[in-house]
Amino acid sequence: MSDGAATTGGAGILTRAPSGALVVGAITSVQFGSSLAATLFHQLGPAGTVFLRLTSAAIVLMLLWRPRLRGRSRRDLLLAAVFGLVLAGMNLSFYEALDRIPLGIAVAIEFVGPLAVAVAGSRRPLDLLWVLSAVLGILALTHGGAHVGALGVLLALTAGCLWAAYILLNARLGQAFEGSTGVTLAMCVAALAALPVGVATGGIQLLRPESLALGAAVGILSSAIPYSFEVEALRRIATAVFGVLMSLEPAVAALAGFLVLGQQLAGRELAGIALVVVASVGASRRKADAPLSV
Repeated sequence: MSDGAATTGGAGILTRAPSGALVVGAITSVQFGSSLAATLFHQLGPAGTVFLRLTSAAIVLMLLWRPRLRGRSRRDLLLAAVFGLVLAGMNLSFYEALDRIPLGIAVAIEFVGPLAVAVAGSRRPLDLLWVLSAVLGILALTHGGAHVGALGVLLALTAGCLWAAYILLNARLGQAFEGSTGVTLAMCVAALAALPVGVATGGIQLLRPESLALGAAVGILSSAIPYSFEVEALRRIATAVFGVLMSLEPAVAALAGFLVLGQQLAGRELAGIALVVVASVGASRRKADAPLSV
């Protein structure tokens, strides 16, 4: 298959998909990938797991998109590089938080990033209602009774700040590059950035067949699929709408933690899930200012 055929085929599938479905698909993929990643922490540590995730995702994306640097402006390449560094920092801080606090709680705290984007981009009072619903849901999820250490919270907040930067940069990346070319280049930068700390933490365990197989699965679920989906979705919806839609993250994370890691869902957590779902549905119905594809 030629470079052009690969790019056209991959882009064609994504461009035909509804943008709302792309966001939900990305959320589901990344959260179940995160829960699978947590099973590797005892062997590789969070940093080693991140390195395998980013490297495997970079390899998959390179095979699918085969990006070329020739003809790219220095500004576009710098944008991809900065985006890659944000990806590396976001993943490292989040996985370190996940090693210390439950998945659903980590994602709920991390959501401060997209929530800030949603608030900053809001121009209608009704949008603030959906943000308020998301806030109440996050509060319910983060007060479910589980012990939450200060370091874990700080790491999750750091990941949230980088997540906000990721949302804003992702929108610009989608405008500068066709298909998932920009994400592919950024993923390569992210893998290189995570290389030193990943090797130092994971060591020889990184080369075990079981680690490589699980790391590849995590990379595909947590990076290759969701980042490709999101960069296409952000071509068609406003960053504020995208940010509020991401309020589904704590709900899906809690579900993934329950199904994969055996983390129980308390009544307060179920209430939080309901609130963030309401916020997401409300945001997806905002068609006058930034319509979603149907």
